[in-house]
Amino acid sequence: QVQLVESGGGSVQPGGSLRLSCVASGSIFSINVMAWYRQAPGKQREEVAVITDSGSTNFVDSVKGRFTISRDNAKNTVYLQMDSLKPEDTAVYYCNACGTKGCSWGQGTQVTVSS
Repeated sequence: QVQLVESGGGSVQPGGSLRLSCVASGSIFSINVMAWYRQAPGKQREEVAVITDSGSTNFVDSVKGRFTISRDNAKNTVYLQMDSLKPEDTAVYYCNACGTKGCSWGQGTQVTVSS
């Protein structure tokens, strides 16, 4: 099993930046893909960004050009750099890891974008 712990959320004004971190522990050798999801109040959880073990990335259209996903395998950590934040980015952000032993979720971290 894989355990995930997110950090880095908070409140920021529109146009600001935040960097989320997700540290993985446990059966990390089994992980193939890591991703960030978000869920805003009253909305379904959506996939925001994905990074594979080969480094390929993909983003939901609404964050392309503003968000960057990266991973540091030596630190078992995946990052989500969020720039030019908008009020519609407000949500709870969740880290997700999937691999040969199934998928795991972190507990989530709140991101609030407001003036």
